[in-house]
This record gives sequence, structure tokens and C-alpha cells, in this order.
Amino acid sequence: MNLEDLVDPQGVVANLKVTSKKQALQELAALAAKIANLPERSVFETLLERERLGSTGVGQGIAIPHGKLGQLTRLHGIFARLETPIDFDAVDDQPVDLIFLLLAPESAGADHLKALARISRLMRNQAITDKLRGTNKPEALYALLTEPTASNAA
Repeated sequence: MNLEDLVDPQGVVANLKVTSKKQALQELAALAAKIANLPERSVFETLLERERLGSTGVGQGIAIPHGKLGQLTRLHGIFARLETPIDFDAVDDQPVDLIFLLLAPESAGADHLKALARISRLMRNQAITDKLRGTNKPEALYALLTEPTASNAA
């Protein structure tokens, strides 16, 4: 699975202006709902439900919120680079500035886990996260996320 199979160019936000975790999830849920043609409320509630189990702030300024929705037929990814880092209750207590949201069909099973692992490996690659933090153009972010070296890292 390549990241270009998950993320559409319109699913990349370069300078998301939010001040809280809840606001970030709301904004990303709205974009994901639009791209996946889902009710915004159900996407947002799915993300909040997952956050109640434990923060998806994985450390080093990165969060990977995710959830499963029955109405989906395929995996969808949304990437956002925040204009200003926010508190995300991350495991290392550091503010988050890179968010990769993943939505999967209820039936995704192993595909959901494989996609999460791929995103996690990509986001742990310091060279790639440095480049993601160093640009504020959506098309450049999309190119970085989907370039072959990023896929190999993931």
C-alpha cells in the first residue's frame, strides 16, 4: 500500500490554524467528511471516541488520529501541518504540529493496521518530518508524503 492510495492532494493542509486538539479534530473531520462523502458529525465522533481510549499523539510533535466507519468503502488519509503546535496530550507531553488522520472501513481489519504502521514509520523518519515542517505549500507536502523514498521509509 502506497501513501498516494490513502491521501488525495486535496487532503493535505499546509497551515492549519487551530488552538486545541478538539478544534484540530473538528477541522480535520470536516475535511475528511467532505473527501469521503460522510456526515461530518460521525467522523468527528469516531475520532473523539478513539481519543478517549488514549491519545493518538505519538510523540516528537506527531499525532495519528484514526478510526473506523461502517459507511466507508476504502481507507482515507488526511495530513495537516499546523501553523502553531498545540497540546495533544501526546505520550511525550510535547506539542503536536504534524497530524496524519486515517479513516478506515469497519471491515478493513489488517489493512487498517498496515496503513497505521506505514504512516507511523514514515512519521518517525526524522529527515521526512524535517522536510514536512520546512514547507508550507500543500503540493510540496503531498509530494513529500508520496515520494518513493517516503514510501520506502514507510
